[in-house]
Amino acid sequence: MRCYLNTGIDPAFNLAAEQYLLENASEDCFMLWRNHNTIVVGRNQNTLSEINSEFVRKHDINVVRRITGGGAVYHDLGNVNFTFIKVGVQAKKIDFSSYTRPILEYLNQLSVPARLDGRNDLIVDGLKISGNAQHIHKNRVLHHGTLLFDVDLEMLATVLLVDPEKYRDKAVQSIRSRVTNIRKYLLGHPTVEQFMENLGRYMQEAHHAVMTTLSDDDLKRINDLAEKRYRQWNWNFGDSPAYDFSRPTRTPGGTIDIRMKVKDGTIQGIRIFGDFFGIDPVSDMEKRLTGCRHDPQSIKKILNAVDIERYIKDVTIDHLVHSMF
Repeated sequence: MRCYLNTGIDPAFNLAAEQYLLENASEDCFMLWRNHNTIVVGRNQNTLSEINSEFVRKHDINVVRRITGGGAVYHDLGNVNFTFIKVGVQAKKIDFSSYTRPILEYLNQLSVPARLDGRNDLIVDGLKISGNAQHIHKNRVLHHGTLLFDVDLEMLATVLLVDPEKYRDKAVQSIRSRVTNIRKYLLGHPTVEQFMENLGRYMQEAHHAVMTTLSDDDLKRINDLAEKRYRQWNWNFGDSPAYDFSRPTRTPGGTIDIRMKVKDGTIQGIRIFGDFFGIDPVSDMEKRLTGCRHDPQSIKKILNAVDIERYIKDVTIDHLVHSMF
């Protein structure tokens, strides 16, 4: 088994690296990696219904979709991700226990009383420290998981906070769990880098992993995939299942109540209700917005060509865009 200690913190590259190894590795792999402030949503989720959009934009938090199922998770540099790639297997079903066992062995060796709980979580004292997900590709399996080592738990709770009444869809919604950090259970308070290095060393000693680096050709192909898929709005947002959006918002011009139908990330239909005043019928503006991406910048681009005051008195473009997320 090859072992990669990936020191990059670009989420698009890291998720592309997983997919690349899944599709191209000639033998089993194990990879450790971290992301800089990122929400990673599951393959089958509606991205906008999982994130606190306004907070995410304000704090410049990355949002990237992965190829595995499951719920949305928050990554910062206090979170360690691990990935197993298994080649040459005839996987008939999702199997979490086989892949989490080495991680549990390592944690138990450090006197952390972790265990597998439910479908795919690792817990300590009833609190979640790891979520896991899998993807089967032909005769290969990708299993990955988080390890909450020293994550900003307040940020984690805030970025994933969203009003469930805004978005109604058939997508898989995340189940919020009580969480804790691994570091509080460790003697000596090691750094996250030390924790990663020691886990890599454990995999080498206990599971015969061989430390390896990605070649220049590997890096180029991974970057190409990151650009083609994981840095694209269509993958991260547009690939969400169809959903209905509803939100009343109080503005200086009165209450604005937005109702939208969105499919493939594009507004299929929109109605703007409220107790506001205006000269021209808002149906003109609704027609302009139909067919637009449900994305703040795309909507602003259309509204910049409109005299909002004629439709909704005392309301700015920013007010209107805010009401649509």
